[in-house]
Order: sequence, then structure tokens, then C-alpha cells
Amino acid sequence: MYSFLNWLQQKVFLSKLLILVGIGWCFCLIMTPVALANQTPTEIKISLGNSTGELKFFPDHLQFKAGTPYKLVFDNPSPEKHYFTGKDFADASWTKKVQAGKVEVKGAIHELELKPEAEAEWFLTPMKAGKYEFHCSIPGHAEAGMTGAIIVE
Repeated sequence: MYSFLNWLQQKVFLSKLLILVGIGWCFCLIMTPVALANQTPTEIKISLGNSTGELKFFPDHLQFKAGTPYKLVFDNPSPEKHYFTGKDFADASWTKKVQAGKVEVKGAIHELELKPEAEAEWFLTPMKAGKYEFHCSIPGHAEAGMTGAIIVE
């Protein structure tokens, strides 16, 4: 009889412990995006080209820390439009929003198009460490050197 009661107490204890762990895990899943949204982002400025028409990103190497929110401030000082395309990086990040003028875009972002003199802000948090590439997807631009690298630690 004693061993049955002991066994039953262990099962009840383990059930309660499992429920508490499950509740804690769910709380973490729910609160992580809330916590990320409330942190002040680190600002990084990125120019797509320059006023002389050079086909480069400035800077062309970016470094991030996983779990840290960033505000990427893009501008295009060149006389032609450019794209910032980094699908793998975008897939490995949580995007809060992209803001351009009085417009906010929310949801999955893989590419930004900036026309001459345009500006945009991308609020994101890299979530997965790794090495990623970005480029301008206009034909000939990446081949001319409009590429870059991202490292997320």
C-alpha cells in the first residue's frame, strides 16, 4: 500500500511540474516578441550607391548580435533605383516593421526597393547566428560589385 501511495505522489508531483514547465515555456514564447518590440534598437545607416553612381553598398559588411533589435536606415543618394535583397537574412530575423515616409509595412520582408533620393527604415531583430549575403537584384548591379556580407553572432 505504501509503495502505491508513494508512486501516486510521484506521478502527481511530476504532472504538476510538467504543467508548470509548460506554462513557463508558453510565457517565454509569448513574451519574447513583446520584449523585443520594447527594446531601443541600435541604428545602422546603409547607403545604396553614392552620388557619383558607384554600384556599391556603404558599408558593405554588416555585423549584428542575435536577439538585439536594430533600426536599419537606408538611403539611396545615387541617380538610379537600387534594391537591398537579403532573403536568407530576412528569413532568419524578426521584422517589426519597415517605415518609409508616412507608411509602415508589417510582415515578412525580403527586399527593399529605393528609388533615387529615397529613404526607408527597417526595424528588425536577427534571431539566428550565421553568415548571410545581400545584393542589389537589378541585372548587372551585383556583378558590378553591389553585394555585401552580414555576420550575425
